[in-house]
Amino acid sequence: MGRRNRKGRDITGIFLLDKSSGITSNKALQVVKYLFQAKKAGHTGSLDPLATGVLPICLGEATKVSSYLLDSDKEYFVTCRLGIKTDTADIDGEIIKEKLVPETDEKILSDVIVRFTGDIKQIPPMYSALKKDGKKLCDLARKGIEVERAARPVTIKKIDGMSREGDNLSFTVSCSKGTYVRSLVEDIAEFIGTVAHVTVLRRIGAGGFSITDLYTLEQLREQYEQGGFDAIDKYLLPADHVIQDWPYLNLNAEMSKGFVNGLSVPMPPFILEGLVRVYDENREFIGIGEKDRNGDIKPKRVIQKSE
Repeated sequence: MGRRNRKGRDITGIFLLDKSSGITSNKALQVVKYLFQAKKAGHTGSLDPLATGVLPICLGEATKVSSYLLDSDKEYFVTCRLGIKTDTADIDGEIIKEKLVPETDEKILSDVIVRFTGDIKQIPPMYSALKKDGKKLCDLARKGIEVERAARPVTIKKIDGMSREGDNLSFTVSCSKGTYVRSLVEDIAEFIGTVAHVTVLRRIGAGGFSITDLYTLEQLREQYEQGGFDAIDKYLLPADHVIQDWPYLNLNAEMSKGFVNGLSVPMPPFILEGLVRVYDENREFIGIGEKDRNGDIKPKRVIQKSE
């Protein structure tokens, strides 16, 4: 079994965590970082403590591609309880309002889908990590302080499988970054003529990853205990896995050396615009390039090789 190094290991890759309910995204990140003994780690977009599902954890140099996962669309399965509003907009909060739930039929549910699909604006919940005058909204909310929040534009790509059983409404939603499903649920309930809060929230897709690719913290611990680092390192995906749909550029040894030292390389004719995956003469991923003012490709992110 691998020994633990206080300084951490130079290890790079992406671990696809199936986050469990009741743990914060940052706590889950710290556990993964500890088990891999990685020097550096970062997650790619927080999940509420209540929420479960896809939470990619980037280790080492893979943190340099984490922003592209942050910007990706997300997909969730959500169940909400109609007729009850909580201060956090989910099941972990205190009940602050109850309201009768009107009857709904297929026509009303279809109208909900039409109304909330596309470009919409939503007001972020008070229980969120957004800041107002340098203070987190959630910290203000815990003190009983509510402040005005500006509506923010988000895009709901698709709402599927909307169904109701009693006072429980369930659906899947595909949405842009920055979407608060708790706010969406409250807005849907208002459209129906009642209130609601989230009872189940599971992220089932993010950045091309789905729930079929995931491992839990318990599985990671068990594998480490059985086989050390050799057993868990195999769970890591390469850093460039999240940008496989981008065009790529293979460089020779001389050009690779220049690129990692900040020099631009000639733009090939088949790449017109956008970002580019860059590989060295051994087909190892060495960074992300972008077009410079001369029409060449300059380094935007350089991936350092592990020593």
